[in-house]
Amino acid sequence: MRTALVALLAAGAVALAVWIGLGAGSAPVSWKDVGFTVQDGSVDVTFDVIRPDPSVAVECRLQALSQQHAQVGVVVVAVAPAEDRVQRLRSTVAVSEPAVTGVVESCWTV
Repeated sequence: MRTALVALLAAGAVALAVWIGLGAGSAPVSWKDVGFTVQDGSVDVTFDVIRPDPSVAVECRLQALSQQHAQVGVVVVAVAPAEDRVQRLRSTVAVSEPAVTGVVESCWTV
């Protein structure tokens, strides 16, 4: 019983160390909403993606919101590796009903 408990604790410590190590190796990606243009049936969203390592591919989830703040459109945009840390992009979000704004919900490395 004692041997099993020691083995379980050791396995937990190793798993925690691996999890922390993997998390420390991935640099955060940030973004900045620059603007949007509401059109009939869509919203064009302009945004900057900021990443410490521009050679890493990123995906961003954009959303269009109604006047009641309901999500009326969403799209995931692939951001290819680039030479610059900051990359300006423009993407279109199709909407299911009238929208009043378009924003970046989140970005992550892939």
